[in-house]
Amino acid sequence: MHQPAPDAETAAAPGASSIRTILDALRRIVRDLRLSSREAERDAGVSGAQLFVLQALAGGRATSLNELAERTHTDQSSVSVVVRRLADRKLVARKASRLDARRVELTLTPAGRRMLARCPEPTQARLLAAIQRLGAPELAALTQGLRALVREMGLDGSSPEMFLEEPAAPRSVGSPADDPD
Repeated sequence: MHQPAPDAETAAAPGASSIRTILDALRRIVRDLRLSSREAERDAGVSGAQLFVLQALAGGRATSLNELAERTHTDQSSVSVVVRRLADRKLVARKASRLDARRVELTLTPAGRRMLARCPEPTQARLLAAIQRLGAPELAALTQGLRALVREMGLDGSSPEMFLEEPAAPRSVGSPADDPD
């Protein structure tokens, strides 16, 4: 549902300054996310989302995909796609937990640590740190405003993938599913 561009009279309407400020802020954030992801791809051959997950694992092993999803503030299915790609490249090791064989523990491999050491901090990490520094009233207002914006755009039912990470290709019938945890 495409809306026509505002005419000059609408653009000068009350609130136009706020709209411009909001759009400019979103443009800056999206641009930085895109450039950071391109830099990670160029310098290390991983996406920005993959670099963010590597960084999240640098603090220590994750006892499950759910724990890693909590660290990255994403859902389990999104982080699972990224982990699978990192494991395929031998940057992350997945092994059954000694305490509960149904759980998969995740750790950086030596290759993953080397890659992380030569990469800059991902924009997602800076974005998360900036959000965490907001005061309670700013955080509540941002949450409410973004929730309303997503609703008004009709995106509230869509899956929130990790920033600039391509979704997983559909699996064929009979292919093994990801570990649930």
